[in-house]
Amino acid sequence: MQRSILQERIKSVKDQDFEELALAVFRYQAASNALYRQYLDLLSVAQEQVRQLSDIPFLPIQFFKAHSIQSGIWSSEKVFSSSATTGSVPSQHLVRDEMWYRENARRGFTHFYGPLEDYVVLALLPSYLERTGSSLILMAEDFIQESNQELGGFYLYEQDALLAQINKISSETNKRILLLGVSFALLDLAEQHGQPLPSGTIVMETGGMKGRRKELTRTELHNILQEAFRLPNIHSEYGMTELFSQAYSKGEGLFYPCPSMKVMTREITDPLSLRNDERTGALNIIDLANLDTISFIATEDLGKVYADGSFEILGRLDASEIRGCNLMVI
Repeated sequence: MQRSILQERIKSVKDQDFEELALAVFRYQAASNALYRQYLDLLSVAQEQVRQLSDIPFLPIQFFKAHSIQSGIWSSEKVFSSSATTGSVPSQHLVRDEMWYRENARRGFTHFYGPLEDYVVLALLPSYLERTGSSLILMAEDFIQESNQELGGFYLYEQDALLAQINKISSETNKRILLLGVSFALLDLAEQHGQPLPSGTIVMETGGMKGRRKELTRTELHNILQEAFRLPNIHSEYGMTELFSQAYSKGEGLFYPCPSMKVMTREITDPLSLRNDERTGALNIIDLANLDTISFIATEDLGKVYADGSFEILGRLDASEIRGCNLMVI
C-alpha cells in the first residue's frame, strides 16, 4: 500500500480498524525498511506469516541508538534526540516531515482534551530548552502556536513571571490554562511558590528529574503538586524520542494512548512472547505515526495494560539505562 494512502488512514484510524491498518503498516515497513527486514530475516519471520498483531516482531528500542532507522528513501528535515545521562548514548529519531509530527501530536491532544484554541499553553521545560533536538519542545511550541501565542510561552526558571502570567490569564480571559512541565521544575515551583492555581488549570508533568532532584514515585510527585497547587489531580504525558504519538493520564497514573498508538506487554524474560493478561510485563508499543521509521517498538519500560487499552508505567527493566524522558520509578 502506498505511503500517502497509509498516512490518510492513520489520520482517522478508529479502534475497530487499528489491527488491519497496523498489519498494512507492517507490510509497508517490512518491504521498505532495510534494518527491519534484516531483523525479520534473523528471526526467520516471513511477511506472509504475520496475520495478526501478536505475530508482529517488535524492534528493540536500543536500535535507535546505533542506527539511522527509516522506511523508504528520503532525507530528514530534522533529527529528534533524547537527553542522555553521562556516558550514555542518546537515541536519534529521523524526521521525514516535521508537519506530520506536529499534526499527529495535535490530534492526540485534542482527542482527549478538546481544541487547543480553548487553552493557553505555558511550558515549564528548562532542561529541554537547554539542549537541541527535543521532540517535546517541538510539540509544546506547536501547542502554544495553536492556542494563544500572545499569552502562552516557554519558561526556564522565571517562576515569578510564570505565576504572574497565570494570574493575568485567569483575570483577563476565559481560557483554560495548560501548564506543561518537567517534574523537577514543577517540584521547584511547588516548593518555592506553592499557591492555589485558578480553577480549571491543568498541570501536566512529563516525567524526568534530569539528575536535579531525588527520584520520586509518580504518586509521591502528584501528591506534592496537588497539595501545593490545590488541584484535584495532576495530569501526565507519556512520550519519548522514539515515538511520534503520545499517551495522556488525567490522574491516578493511568494512561490512555491516542488513536494512532497501542500498548501491549511482553514477557520480561522472553522478549518475543506477548502477554494477554493484566500482569506486569515489558511494554511493546505500536505507533502508526512512525510510518517513516518503525512503528513496532519493544521498549525498556515495565507496566500493566488493561482490557480497555489503558496502561500504567511501573518502572524500567533492570539492565536499562535511565533516560531523561522517563525517570519515574515505583
